[in-house]
Amino acid sequence: MTDDAYARRPSRLLRNLNAKVASIPMVLTALVVFFGGTIWTIVYSFTNSKLLPRLKWVGLDQYERLWSTPRWIVSIENLAIYGILSLIFSLAIGFVLAAFMDQKIRFENTFRTIFLYPFALSFIVTGLVWQWLLNPDFGVQSVVRSLGWTSFTFNPLYNQSLVIYGILIAALWQGTGLVMCLMLAGLRGIDEDIWKAARVDGIPMWKTYLYVVIPMMRPVFVTTLVIIASGIVKVYDLVVAQTSGGPGIASEVPAKYVYDYMFQAQNLGQGFAASTMMLLTIAIVIIPWAFLEFGGRKHG
Repeated sequence: MTDDAYARRPSRLLRNLNAKVASIPMVLTALVVFFGGTIWTIVYSFTNSKLLPRLKWVGLDQYERLWSTPRWIVSIENLAIYGILSLIFSLAIGFVLAAFMDQKIRFENTFRTIFLYPFALSFIVTGLVWQWLLNPDFGVQSVVRSLGWTSFTFNPLYNQSLVIYGILIAALWQGTGLVMCLMLAGLRGIDEDIWKAARVDGIPMWKTYLYVVIPMMRPVFVTTLVIIASGIVKVYDLVVAQTSGGPGIASEVPAKYVYDYMFQAQNLGQGFAASTMMLLTIAIVIIPWAFLEFGGRKHG
């Protein structure tokens, strides 16, 4: 290393020193709270902790019990159905709405506010609203029957095979507006010359979106995908507000399983094991995204 490099090295370390010093509390908090709490949870998931944590090792017993519990299996199945459909419909509806808004329509700000407004509500409020709307006594079913269609039936929250779809409807109503705004921001970043060239060449609009615009919006799609996926894994309050996991255990989800075992069944070991599996699910989503966004960019 040359003398000039040695001379420049301290200046680089001292660059933005105030910002680095100010970030120390945040970094320490993240290390202690997030990483420390994560390691603590994983360690105690291998113990027989009940009401209070205790280091009585039981190996993989908690995980064996977890995957042999019908309630946990149902919650995983529900999460898979809810997650796959939520990803597909959120991206599809959000992109279609964004493409519609990108046509410079009249009252765009009004429509954008209307579509985004549900996202400002808490999941508890959303769940209660859709619990009322889907109630067969005074919701959609009652309204349609009052119009003359007396045989019409629409009560997904009271049907064990359809209840997860009723929850999905409420989730799409609340979250699609955010996806629309993210997609709209990506569309507004597309150069106008691309649209002009497509029109001059006579390329249909749907082909321009499919073969030109969507590939250019890959970072937006990846980021949106991660945001949606992280919300899917931790879904809890929407289920509690709408069904409380019922009828029976038909609408159970992993987050509710963790809460019930940790705070109601007073079985911390089982709750820690379930939360560790949830953490693993999030890691499966985040790690590929980080590799695509940062690893690929670095190699490029």
